[in-house]
Amino acid sequence: MELHDVWFVLIAVLWIGYFFLEGFDFGVGVLTKLLARDRPEKRVLINTIGPVWDGNEVWLLSAGGATFAAFPEWYATLFSGFYLPLLLILVCLIIRGVAFEYRVKRPEERWQRNWEQAIFWTSLLPAFLWGVAFGNIVRGVKIDARMEYVGTFWDLLNPYALLGGLVTLTLFTFHGAVFAALKTVGDIRTRARALALKLGLVTAVIALVFLLWTQMDKGDGASLVAMLIAVVALVGAVGAIRMGREGWSFALSGVTIAAAVAMLFLTLFPNVMPSSLDPAWSLTVTNASSSPYTLRIMTWCAAIATPLVLLYQSWTYWVFRKRIGTQHIAEAH
Repeated sequence: MELHDVWFVLIAVLWIGYFFLEGFDFGVGVLTKLLARDRPEKRVLINTIGPVWDGNEVWLLSAGGATFAAFPEWYATLFSGFYLPLLLILVCLIIRGVAFEYRVKRPEERWQRNWEQAIFWTSLLPAFLWGVAFGNIVRGVKIDARMEYVGTFWDLLNPYALLGGLVTLTLFTFHGAVFAALKTVGDIRTRARALALKLGLVTAVIALVFLLWTQMDKGDGASLVAMLIAVVALVGAVGAIRMGREGWSFALSGVTIAAAVAMLFLTLFPNVMPSSLDPAWSLTVTNASSSPYTLRIMTWCAAIATPLVLLYQSWTYWVFRKRIGTQHIAEAH
């Protein structure tokens, strides 16, 4: 296996890690409006992800940085062609981070309510837009012979990509509901479990349609295996939450995300951005990659830094592993 193939796999792993971790905290952000009944319950949901949300975004930074260094042509075409949706995601992530920090800086109800609205919308929009972006990457976009995107913003809003957006939105919200059930106690835990069951059933239908569409259009034997794993894991996650086994359900919903993202990357390879105008103009792991020397340096850096990041993030989750409820929220909040 060549180094550019290795880095394609590593970038896929980074996106799997990002969607697994950021997926549930996007979902919890959406649930601040769908699940929480009052301000203390909203605070409980926010506190479940408060210690970890910023660490989860490290995976996005790593995926973007790895793409820039390992596949500069891919990075350039992707960020120029998808400029508006990616800019919107970036703005949402900035506002979302500010909202977490500023919500409790002042006691006024209007102040806190506005920041809570910001958390909801800046969680919902990226959860949807990431699916739209990856749907377009897999489907193929208008790339010319100069490896440049020549389509418009409206070309990105096609049925397949929009369906992909619905899949990521519902799947992340289900993932977040399971996480909320896993991390809370009392009535909010019971309601999170019930909502997760309903969301899981809706997600299963939408995801099955999207994955079958992908498999019939782009798939092969390997992607079929990944699709079956994703479907079986999602069904298992719904069954586990129905039996009150939140830990198993969360693990299985994570497997669903990992298998679904792996399927998308398997349908891509050896392309990184297929051209819908002419397959010969597609960006591949070969024509979009950096020099072998650059890839070797990156490999050594990744081998040293990645274990340290994993250890630190695992330690963070271990420290903040206990369940919380409204009884743990200070009255002033």
